[in-house]
Amino acid sequence: MASRSARPLLAAYLVVGEDELKSRAAQTRLKARLEPGLEAFNLDERQAGPDLDPVELVASLNTLPMGSGFRLVLIGESERLPKPVSEAIITYLADPNPGCVLLLVAKSLAKSTRLYKAVAALGPQAVIDCAAMRSRDLSTLVQKLATARGMSMGQDAARELVSRAGTSTTMLDNQVRALAALCGGRGEIMLADVERHVARTAEVKPWDFLDALCERRLPRALELYGLMQKPSQIALTALVAGRVRELICARSLADRGEANLLASTLRKPEWAVRRHVGWARRFGEGELERALASCASCERSLKGGGDAETAFLSLMAAVCGL
Repeated sequence: MASRSARPLLAAYLVVGEDELKSRAAQTRLKARLEPGLEAFNLDERQAGPDLDPVELVASLNTLPMGSGFRLVLIGESERLPKPVSEAIITYLADPNPGCVLLLVAKSLAKSTRLYKAVAALGPQAVIDCAAMRSRDLSTLVQKLATARGMSMGQDAARELVSRAGTSTTMLDNQVRALAALCGGRGEIMLADVERHVARTAEVKPWDFLDALCERRLPRALELYGLMQKPSQIALTALVAGRVRELICARSLADRGEANLLASTLRKPEWAVRRHVGWARRFGEGELERALASCASCERSLKGGGDAETAFLSLMAAVCGL
């Protein structure tokens, strides 16, 4: 989207994607370009839905702005636009009001739709991509949010916040704001602060559980295991065995001075294995091999009708060195 500079505005923009912070920022930037003092007259915000009337909407789009600026018509949840409204917008965009900007906001809208194509045809800046961030990038975002509030925050604390609060960037921003207020005097948001003040609202991910086992933090692993919704001990055992094999490989390569080959050897991206060598070093001589044997023993017990909970808890204890 155009910045607050001389770049002329297009007749319409599509803000599309599930990253709420990006979407909100894009909307805020365009609203900020409305003529000061006349925002209430030149801003028409609506929500898509069955009650949105195409005739009334087009009339609003064709209304001249007050003052010397432009008029902004914003439609939220545009993925829910009824077909008559969508078609009316497409027709309007063929000959738009030069004094009005249409802003469509949607969490998703297929590129193959006529509406998407009609907006995209207005120019390369017409579609503003707000795709959801990948989970692995969210902890970096959390650290940046903390820095923006004058706070430092380590990777462990940031990852824990994402694990507890989920992937909503708005929720993460709110949680960082609250933590910054609580810890402002210290200038740092620590892992203990997140654990103490942030309630878990997101479902536990298997990789968070595996990471706790790799760190050999049994209380943490037990906490996450207890929060899982109907976990399959057989599936989790397979995941644990796979991770232990990866750590054995990481240790072997590190001993040969070839740790840089781990990602290519395991056929995984660099980010997915960046902590493997450090985790492998937490295990003493022969411990990883014994952990792998414990995985095999647990699997036999599970498939042989043994008590699933007891067998898997014993495996967790074995991996953590107890």
